Amino acid sequence: MIRTWQINDVTDAARARIATARLAAAHGVPPLERTRLAASLSARLRQCLTKGGIWRLTLETATAPAGTPDAGRGVLHAVVTPAREAAAAGEPPWRMTVSCPEAVPAAGEGAVADDPAALAEALLGADEDTALVLERLTEQEALVAFHREELQQTNQGVVALHAELDAAGRAQREAFAAERKARTEAENARRRLTFLADASAVLTASLDHHAIVRRLPDLLVPEYAAAVDVWIFDQEGDRDRSPAHAAAAVVAARTGRPQYAAKEPGGLPGVDDQPPSALEPDRPLLCIPLPTRGAPLGVLTLTPPGERWDPDDAVMLIELTRRAATAIDHAQRYQHNRDIAETLQRALLTDLPAPPGLRLAARYLPATHGLNIGGDWYDAFRQPDGGVIVVVGDVTGHGLRAAVMMSQLRTALRAYAVDGGSPGRLLTRLHTFLHHLQPDLFATAVIARFHPDEPTLTWAAAGHPPPVLRTPDGRVRTLDAKPGAMLGIPLKQEIADHTERLAPGSTLALYTDGLVERRARGIDPGIARLAEALGSFAPEQLDTDLEASAEGILRPLLSDSERDDDVCLLLCHLDGSG
Repeated sequence: MIRTWQINDVTDAARARIATARLAAAHGVPPLERTRLAASLSARLRQCLTKGGIWRLTLETATAPAGTPDAGRGVLHAVVTPAREAAAAGEPPWRMTVSCPEAVPAAGEGAVADDPAALAEALLGADEDTALVLERLTEQEALVAFHREELQQTNQGVVALHAELDAAGRAQREAFAAERKARTEAENARRRLTFLADASAVLTASLDHHAIVRRLPDLLVPEYAAAVDVWIFDQEGDRDRSPAHAAAAVVAARTGRPQYAAKEPGGLPGVDDQPPSALEPDRPLLCIPLPTRGAPLGVLTLTPPGERWDPDDAVMLIELTRRAATAIDHAQRYQHNRDIAETLQRALLTDLPAPPGLRLAARYLPATHGLNIGGDWYDAFRQPDGGVIVVVGDVTGHGLRAAVMMSQLRTALRAYAVDGGSPGRLLTRLHTFLHHLQPDLFATAVIARFHPDEPTLTWAAAGHPPPVLRTPDGRVRTLDAKPGAMLGIPLKQEIADHTERLAPGSTLALYTDGLVERRARGIDPGIARLAEALGSFAPEQLDTDLEASAEGILRPLLSDSERDDDVCLLLCHLDGSG
């Protein structure tokens, strides 16, 4: 079906619009589509009236062809053809298509334009459509407002979430920064503690205070100091004799407190600030006294590796200086005590006698490691009856006490020997003497007695390594008869004598355990090496140069020794022509 209207004025346009709305309603076009069609057509007709001329509106109902979205369904085509003048100007026709179910036009439809009742009915229908559309629009507006509110709340939630995430990110960054700072501080503290422990081990490894002083700069330069000066006071305690030391070092020596000399205060914990040094005005100086239980024994002066010291590094340097002072003080005391003990020991060693037919050679070597000198001793002297007593002993303990006890035993032995008595009897009396004099101190000893009128050797031992005897034919054996117990132990004992027949050319070796004992191998292999060394000499070597023979024994036996104990060796050789 096709309907056509001529549009020349407003009345034509209104009738055409009403007829279009009624026709669309008659063909079942949905209200929203009808309203859209009416609104679009009204706008187009208004433009047509503005341009003038006669326009034509054509409405056509048909079925949508196959292949289109509305295939098989009814459609309503609306076409506004331009006036002749507009068409000549290139104005295109206006078209709009809406879908509608198949329907038959209502009776009397053609009278819409002339029938007032039909016109009113069409207007009411259009108003109903508009009201329905407006109702739908109101619902849509409410829905849009609801979604807008939801969106606003969501946006607020997103903003709040972003704020929380930002705050969490800042907190996490701050936590990471604090963790990195704590880790850095822990690593620096661990580095300082490790350095302090390693440096302390280096400083305490030596008992030579000169070596300790030399090692300090090597430990501190270049990580903790650019330069190091160690000022050790002389024995008289003169701290001001040398003018080459900074004024801050002199103040540190007098006050016993660390001093910092620089253009600006250092703010170092436990350190007093001083004006810059005249010796180095452009460089800060940290002057730390070397404290001891009495007065400081010196001052350590340092210049920083950079502009200044970290406060924690300064604290560590003060602690290291304290430990260095303790090590230097111990080394000085050790050296002092060692010198006294060694001097006393050597002063008490005997000038060996030269009895007819018997030659003696002795060697004493103090320990080179630790304060282990003072316990080993040897002696040789004549008895009133012409006999010769030789003795080698070892007092337990070391240092001054052992040296003093050794001197007392030596004096007591000589006093007892004046009254005569065999080696066993002399050791028994020494045992009683030591037990009552020093109950907590013990000793070992071996005594041998030679007599020019007797071809025998009498000897006795108390807890001491056995004598080694070389016979004139070069054979060597150990005199391993059972010895007595150590001297001074809380036990009453009678130490027995042993005798051995001697031929001219025989050599007896008495010694202390420092010559033959090694921690890793024990004493028996050392005694075997001594026997081997003693048997390696030709008879004429022992007859002509016993001193060189003693050196020839020491060299091979001490080549693998660190000499952490005293060494005594006493060779007794009967002349071969005797």
